[in-house]
Amino acid sequence: MNGSAVTEFIILGLSPRPELRPVLFVVFLGMYLVAFLGNLLIVAAIVHSPTLHTPMYALLLALAAVDVVCTTSVVPKMLAAMLPAGRAISYGGCMTQLFVFTWSLGAEMVLFTAMAYDRYVAVCRPLRYRAVMSPRACAALLGGVLAVAVTNSGVHTGLILRLSFCGPNAIDHFFCEIPPLLALSCSPVHVNEVMVYVADLTLAVGDFALTCVSYGFIVAAVLRIRSAEGKRKAFSTCSSHLIVVSLYYTPVIYTYIRPASSYSFQRDKIVAALYTLVTPTLNPIVYSFRNKEMQAGVRRLFACLKPEGQGRAARMGITS
Repeated sequence: MNGSAVTEFIILGLSPRPELRPVLFVVFLGMYLVAFLGNLLIVAAIVHSPTLHTPMYALLLALAAVDVVCTTSVVPKMLAAMLPAGRAISYGGCMTQLFVFTWSLGAEMVLFTAMAYDRYVAVCRPLRYRAVMSPRACAALLGGVLAVAVTNSGVHTGLILRLSFCGPNAIDHFFCEIPPLLALSCSPVHVNEVMVYVADLTLAVGDFALTCVSYGFIVAAVLRIRSAEGKRKAFSTCSSHLIVVSLYYTPVIYTYIRPASSYSFQRDKIVAALYTLVTPTLNPIVYSFRNKEMQAGVRRLFACLKPEGQGRAARMGITS
């Protein structure tokens, strides 16, 4: 048990200007609903459709589930903090939010690398794909993602729990993240900063490099395709994936690779919004809804949800 005198924190939120809060509330609520419902739709479509029970879609399902956890761990409290009575968060609630968000951050980074590896095997080693990405190998890969994410989150949350918070208790951010908590601590935070730096190099920089290497091999394989249409489609897919991955990794690396004394929270709030909300909103569009198999899975899901009479009529080609 640490010696903290603080029993609750005050979330200052995105903007100190009250007149902007209604606009920000509507914008971020809309983005959250798109991210939440879009990712839930991916999960439901993959679970419902047997044709999508493949390694690629298992990884997509995991990414969608992690995005739901990521946004839900942050955005509802962020929206509540825009209301006068919703800015307080208990010490335990803050630590829980920190653990869950840090877990989702680590899981998403490793999942991006796993998905890039899956596409590398599919494009560059197609004859060995079934053997390399067997159900057992896919399960082991997902287990590794979970283990890395839990270990990373457990270490950082455990180190934060060892710190003392003597006051002030105002978090100049829209959720409980490591940098603003380190800035509030009245204990030495050198060990925390070193571990954050190590995690940033290994998880963020390392995973980003591996993802880029995988797509580099994919691009090289695509260049050998004779069909111009095939090249165009492959480059379109790779470029859109890399744009989303870059939007995620760049702000994460920027946020976590600096010492606590150099944080600029007003700027960092905007940066944090990219990996807490913007990327989870884009992931369903870029990774799933542009995919014909996923589109067919979504249509089958909606057809199944229709009343029985309508569903039977649609299957028989009967129109009103």
